[in-house]
Amino acid sequence: MECWGRMLRAFLSGPGRRGGTWGSAYSSWRPRRPVPGLLNATELVSHWTAIFEKEGIPEAQESSEYIVAHVLGAKTFQSLRPVLWTQPLTPWQLQYIQELSSCRLQRMPVQYILGEWDFQGLSLKMAPPVFIPRPETEELVEWVLEEVAQRPHAVGAQGGPLILEVGCGSGAISLSLLSQLPQSRVIAVDKGEASICLTRENAQRLRLQDRIWIVPLDVTLEGSWAHLLSWGPMDLVVSNPPYVFHQDMEQLAPEILSYEDPAALDGGEKGMDIITHILALAPRLLKDSGSIFLEVDPRHPELVDGWLQSRPDLSLHLVAVRKDFCGRMELEFAMWLTPDLTAALIYSGQQGEEAMKAFLPLEPRSCSS
Repeated sequence: MECWGRMLRAFLSGPGRRGGTWGSAYSSWRPRRPVPGLLNATELVSHWTAIFEKEGIPEAQESSEYIVAHVLGAKTFQSLRPVLWTQPLTPWQLQYIQELSSCRLQRMPVQYILGEWDFQGLSLKMAPPVFIPRPETEELVEWVLEEVAQRPHAVGAQGGPLILEVGCGSGAISLSLLSQLPQSRVIAVDKGEASICLTRENAQRLRLQDRIWIVPLDVTLEGSWAHLLSWGPMDLVVSNPPYVFHQDMEQLAPEILSYEDPAALDGGEKGMDIITHILALAPRLLKDSGSIFLEVDPRHPELVDGWLQSRPDLSLHLVAVRKDFCGRMELEFAMWLTPDLTAALIYSGQQGEEAMKAFLPLEPRSCSS
């Protein structure tokens, strides 16, 4: 905890990060004086909520609750022991909350401030600039699990599927699948060194390192797929690739623009740059009964369908569409494609650029608009 506190102090005193440097967008920010007196947790939540609201920080109360709870050793404010709600905090706790809240005033995402976040029931370490997994991606994982359960004869000759994840980020997708498919194996690839290191660390934290191979790899490079052949044909390819239309990047929230790696978001002119590489690559690596699961933008079904029609050699077919857990279009969708078989789609969301303006949701299962 003290180490992470020192990192945060470095963030506050150092240059900002936009396109590789920290906080240039908020160079006018100045630290606030410490809160006087031994305030209790409830009073501190109210205090920082008011400041966040005044400064236009999204989800002000949720942000302050998570920060105060974290310093007091809990995941959520509601899970704190009631006695801690009114018990005065120590000077050290007050100072730590001050530091974390100051980072939030710089629009640092809460997930980075806390240094961890839950995904599919797993506690994962989070660190900038590695992409923060969104709630909608949990739907993608659940869909993969459903398909594996419904088609056990088609996946995993050794009792569990061999899965390739392209763009592993924090390892959220890979590690969730490993934890819920005990006999599965995963090859997780990413071109970013920070992502490779964070996925490896999260795998070790969760004691799943023996069933995952984490490989630095750029799928856009010619012949990169050859490095994956030694593992044999895959049952599944899963990815949450960069799919934001390039012209929509400037519309993203400051939390995203200033802290997350733009390479994990920017999908090129039509958001298709990495998607088409994955689709072209997959038939070379998949078993005949294999499947591809992708999370993409609401505008992509038509674009992907047109692209597939121009590439009949791939023998990939789009199949179905799914809505997200709120029962309406919301942020994204995913699609399932299978060589010479069927395919399916999952989607959700407000329209592309409008949806991505929103701050990263702090409540994983909130359906509020």
